[in-house]
Amino acid sequence: MRTAVSRADGPGDVMDVAGVSVDLAVISKAQKVILVEGGSDKAALEVLARRRGQALAADGIQVVAMGGATNIGRFLALLGPAGLNARLAGLCDAGEEAYVRAALERSGVGSATCRAELAALGFHVCTVDLEDELIRAAGLAAVEQTIEAQGELRSFRIFQRQPAQRRRSTAGQLRRFLGTRSGRKGQYASLLAAALDLDLIPRPLDRVLADQ
Repeated sequence: MRTAVSRADGPGDVMDVAGVSVDLAVISKAQKVILVEGGSDKAALEVLARRRGQALAADGIQVVAMGGATNIGRFLALLGPAGLNARLAGLCDAGEEAYVRAALERSGVGSATCRAELAALGFHVCTVDLEDELIRAAGLAAVEQTIEAQGELRSFRIFQRQPAQRRRSTAGQLRRFLGTRSGRKGQYASLLAAALDLDLIPRPLDRVLADQ
């Protein structure tokens, strides 16, 4: 059985944390480490940072996809006050907010009883999730145009006609559609982040990148 934190095969001081390889040499030099739930969150942040003229690595910022919010305790054990004591920030879905708050308190990062206090610790909450934030910021028409440009609009129309989807709003259908195929979340996270008006970047994504 894989341990929560173990040495990973490969060069350098690399640790395996819940199946994610973490280069301790890189992390230890970072000015800030942003913990996100998955690869789509990381992809969106990297695209938005690039568009804003932020060179994350050059600025000493590392974005780490944890493979799910439930792994945050393992990452905090390694990177938090009892470990490398890195300066941490993060992004999570609304459904995982309570879990993240509890993990931050247990690890000694800090306690938060509301979102404002959580934000003061550097951790920001998507209203529902990343997809919901991007869909609302871009607008339904723009999201459908992006899907059409990828040759998937017909697939989406078929998806909309499924009995389980008929009662959902168009926004809800889009959000579900983006998660129906492996790799689609990351693909559209990048595409929508690239198409967004920079004045309309969702606040959680904007703040986690901007906080110093």
